[in-house]
Amino acid sequence: MSTVVIVGAGHAAGQVAASLRQDGHEGPIIMLGDEPFIPYQRPPLSKQYLSGEQAIDRVYLRPQKFYDDKIISVRTGVTVDLIDRTAKTVHTTAGETLAYDDLIIATGSRARKLSIQGSDLKGIHYLRTVADVDAIRSEMGTGKKIVIVGGGYIGLEVASVAVTSGMEVHVIEMEARILQRVTTPEMSAYYHQLHTSRGVQIHTSTGVKGFTGENGQVKGVLAGNQTFAADVVIVGIGIIPNIEIAKEAGITCENGIVVDECCRTNDPHIYAIGDCSNHPNPLLGRRLRLESVPNAMDQARVASANIRGQDKTYAAIPWFWSDQYELKLQMVGFSADGNQQVLRGDKAANQFAVFYLKDGVLVAADAVNSPKEFMLSKQLVGKKVDAAKLADPATDLKTL
Repeated sequence: MSTVVIVGAGHAAGQVAASLRQDGHEGPIIMLGDEPFIPYQRPPLSKQYLSGEQAIDRVYLRPQKFYDDKIISVRTGVTVDLIDRTAKTVHTTAGETLAYDDLIIATGSRARKLSIQGSDLKGIHYLRTVADVDAIRSEMGTGKKIVIVGGGYIGLEVASVAVTSGMEVHVIEMEARILQRVTTPEMSAYYHQLHTSRGVQIHTSTGVKGFTGENGQVKGVLAGNQTFAADVVIVGIGIIPNIEIAKEAGITCENGIVVDECCRTNDPHIYAIGDCSNHPNPLLGRRLRLESVPNAMDQARVASANIRGQDKTYAAIPWFWSDQYELKLQMVGFSADGNQQVLRGDKAANQFAVFYLKDGVLVAADAVNSPKEFMLSKQLVGKKVDAAKLADPATDLKTL
């Protein structure tokens, strides 16, 4: 029986292990993760777990019993530092060597860090792991001052939790608008107004120069021409894919680990899935490296099927979501691909959808508290649609 070794223990790793058993793999499955936790979901970390609404057992992808029942060996606190492709083995920092028949790299990504004046002070945090959030939660509290560096989705989700809990919140964004890298000016303006109406203070076109401290503890953020008082700082300026062990093993890497439509690397016995992989998308006609749960789940299923000899390919329109306050934003496709916007619903009522068309073809949609529009948009992407009917709330989108 063949042995499958999975390097990483995140969302993609947890799903591929489950899919392998579902697809009929009877051989050993060994999952190696450097964190002290079984696979867990990352999206709740900046939302329900940070706010205390969910305990750690609600964040786990599956309970420990699932892995025990399926005879999946999940080994936590283990770091792989070498892949020997010739011997088909992986080596850990503890000196252990494990043989594989097929290897799956699901190493995910890590937070991009600042290296500026005072960036090593206590109280400056990055939000990527359970341990990160536990440390942040221990320093949050009503009346305290929190400064968030970065106006992306993670930063804004943290801002919504923090201001709701009674903290004074400042968001500092070096770009001209929040969410500039991921959405349109109109959606940026909508979320800017949403947050400021709840008490968040947003500072755009403002770069962080450094941090001030006292007795090793952060006390302020130097940004623009002023200093913002801070009891706690969250830095959310993007992530870096964890590709080092793949690159050192001679696996092709470029903005992630390069894979084909089967999630296979240039080594036929090594696959890469999730945040760390760079894959071709035939529906969009370009390569992508996606940081999303649906991508991790879908790639896991595809990799499992191909290890089992099913010759399955991965082709999907990306979709994402973000929870801020009582609002759920659901997105499909990339709004930047469109050259026409169509609004359906009422922004003032916080319930609407924006459709993005290119030459009459729907390429993307943003839906706020509009799950029906989002679900139907996923089916309409790639189809030519009547813009007037999209905008008309009296038109049943199913008819399109």
